[in-house]
Amino acid sequence: MPDKVFVGSIVLPDRVIDQGFVLTADGIVQHVGAGAPPAGETHGGAGMLVLPGAIDAQVHSRSQADQEDFIWSTRSAAAGGVTTIVDMPYDAGDLICTPGQLTAKAATAGEQARVDFALYATVAPEDGAAQIPALIEAGAAAFKFSTFGTDPKRFPRIPPHTMHACFAAIAPYGLMAGVHNEDDEMVRAAIAAVRASGDTSYLAHGRSRPPITEALATAQVYEIGAATGCAAHIVHCSIGRGYELAAAYRQQGHEATIEACIHYLTLDEEEHVRRLVGRAKINPPIRPRAEREALWRHLAAGNITVVSTDHVSWSADRKDDPDMLKNASGAPGLEVLVPLLVKGLVERDLPLSHAARLLAHNPAHLFRLGGTKGALAVGRDADVMLMAKSPYRYDPAASGMNVVGWSPYEGMELPYRVEAAYLRGTQISAGGQTSAEPGTGRFQRPLRQAA
Repeated sequence: MPDKVFVGSIVLPDRVIDQGFVLTADGIVQHVGAGAPPAGETHGGAGMLVLPGAIDAQVHSRSQADQEDFIWSTRSAAAGGVTTIVDMPYDAGDLICTPGQLTAKAATAGEQARVDFALYATVAPEDGAAQIPALIEAGAAAFKFSTFGTDPKRFPRIPPHTMHACFAAIAPYGLMAGVHNEDDEMVRAAIAAVRASGDTSYLAHGRSRPPITEALATAQVYEIGAATGCAAHIVHCSIGRGYELAAAYRQQGHEATIEACIHYLTLDEEEHVRRLVGRAKINPPIRPRAEREALWRHLAAGNITVVSTDHVSWSADRKDDPDMLKNASGAPGLEVLVPLLVKGLVERDLPLSHAARLLAHNPAHLFRLGGTKGALAVGRDADVMLMAKSPYRYDPAASGMNVVGWSPYEGMELPYRVEAAYLRGTQISAGGQTSAEPGTGRFQRPLRQAA
């Protein structure tokens, strides 16, 4: 593969190099510098942002049967500058809880994916920790559990004693355990109270899952992590209190990380949930505007580990029930993850280096992919994204890059556009259109220590 030189403002996790360049060869970063670029096939130019390809830490490609799959999720990803996705283990009709299931999913995804991918694994409650060593051997990048039982087969609750055993089994391998953080008993009591009140409005979902349900589950997860020595991760947090807890556990010396989905940084209950109703139903819920702004203060303070989408492309009929609580939870976002975060940073006058850290550097570390992914650094894969200041209004149907034509972000004006993305030095999208074919992506196994 010939040398490529990416020219522009190089966005790194700790700084931005104006008038910089990234030299790549054979799909690997060879040099990062400032000033006159070396000879080579040139991409970008003055005024262009050069960022590492994003890693979306939370994607649900298969939540709805016969809907999205990796064919479409990775098409959206490539168009939006996301060069690696980490897919969740809760597939329609298939809980990814055995090495055979993980291996089969990796094989199918390898045939379909247009970008690289890593896979979460989970456990069946009745198996406990028994399958964890074999799942790690099969290539699981991390493990996902839930303190809330969304579905007893597809998305089960893992009780504290079982979770403790699982964390203890994962810890020797140095991998991370991520948890869906809502207290089961409190949520069920709150849902019953909302139902009894007769409330079916846009406010019903937030009332059925109040902030305390998140805080209690978050504290439980971090305590189990502290007791077992396992890296404990909260996969989505909508409340400022959760980030305070994570920071406190880190100060005590524990590996306690936490994730802010882009919807919690972009949407609010007063405007967006009120207008979109079921299309803005997500677990945990979109909170009031004051809570959203608290999350931005935590981002500026360095208390957020990664930003992700929690992407899921439900068909519209599963999001448009007038009874708020009857709608499916979740929303698509892969195509605009990077532009939405950059929009928020620009509007709040925060450094663009946050984007490189939260969307690439930190996710690569979290999933133990830092040997190859997550940075414009010598020896890493040449996963590169070019962005230009080119304001536009997002239209998910018009782009053609999504399996569904709706999005909670439809109509938002985004100041920067993803102009092109490259996976290991090969262009996979340009002008918002994905060119990579299915099968381009590779299964990414984590670097792990011997148990």
